[in-house]
Amino acid sequence: MALPTLLNTHNPLADSATQRAMLDALPLARGFGEALAEAGHSALRANGISILQINVGKRCNQTCRHCHVDAGPDRTEIMPSGIVDACLRFLEAHDIPTLDITGGAPELHPSFRDIVRRARSMGRHVMDRCNLTITRLPSYADLPEFLAAHQVEVVASLPSFAARQTDAQRGAGVFEDSVAALRRFNELGYGVEGSGLLLNLVTNPVGAFLPGPQQALEADWKRELHRRFGIVFNRLYTITNMPISRYLQYLIDSGNLQGYMDKLVASFNPAAVDGLMCRSTLSVGWDGRLYDCDFNQMIDVGPAADAPQTIVEATVDGLASRRIAIGRHCFGCTAGSGSSCGGAIT
Repeated sequence: MALPTLLNTHNPLADSATQRAMLDALPLARGFGEALAEAGHSALRANGISILQINVGKRCNQTCRHCHVDAGPDRTEIMPSGIVDACLRFLEAHDIPTLDITGGAPELHPSFRDIVRRARSMGRHVMDRCNLTITRLPSYADLPEFLAAHQVEVVASLPSFAARQTDAQRGAGVFEDSVAALRRFNELGYGVEGSGLLLNLVTNPVGAFLPGPQQALEADWKRELHRRFGIVFNRLYTITNMPISRYLQYLIDSGNLQGYMDKLVASFNPAAVDGLMCRSTLSVGWDGRLYDCDFNQMIDVGPAADAPQTIVEATVDGLASRRIAIGRHCFGCTAGSGSSCGGAIT
């Protein structure tokens, strides 16, 4: 099966080679490979595949300033049906417990609900990385009910529990719509203890700094969202902003690129290496190409040359212990408490 070619570029820095070259040109105290070696890792390798993460497209109803996917309403990349089928065949053929569906706004993919149904029929746990506001659009108003009926874990992104910070990053009115969406999820049992319906929130810093302590922030968020809006949720995940795509542009425009990268390098935490998401996750791009993680996907850093390169040719044997491709952006996942799609690592 021939893989589709890129249909559209959006950001001036969307060219992956340009982004990598800009990071490689910075004078840093050490490279990521050196940091790994100092921590006792001769090479970074996967230790199995427990999560299959598929990016079903870059179309989104929002245009967030920090978005590492560079997603937006004008993006046209979408996972073709043949690639969707290949992903689900791979999931069914192997003992991979979790399907993580992301985008863009993954719900905008025309086969989103079919993907969920098929994965759940296999007995797989399904995660939907939801921006919340998608559920406020008339055509998607019944989405919370659908997700609840199939016991899909909702991983919802929200920059802040305050309107000003959220709207500054995501656009006017986003916070109000997000609160309304969270209330609807709560009405269905999401985030309610004992319901079995998981509602986890994800937050990124709004500036050129690392996230605060996840456990303390979670306590603050739970207190404030409940006090102000009556909202409950299960977990808060803090994720470090990666120096790629729109956030890279922000760092350049604000004069913070060198300082931010120096901070990431200086904050390297050896204890975070064992829990890196690339070691247990296989990422699939909208076009079927394979990556070690979602961040590598966005700057087109594929897996090692001796590993399968597309989901069409993928085998667990060829990928479960593959060598992980690294770059300077990887310091973002090992700084401080570490960072992954599931929040802090240590």
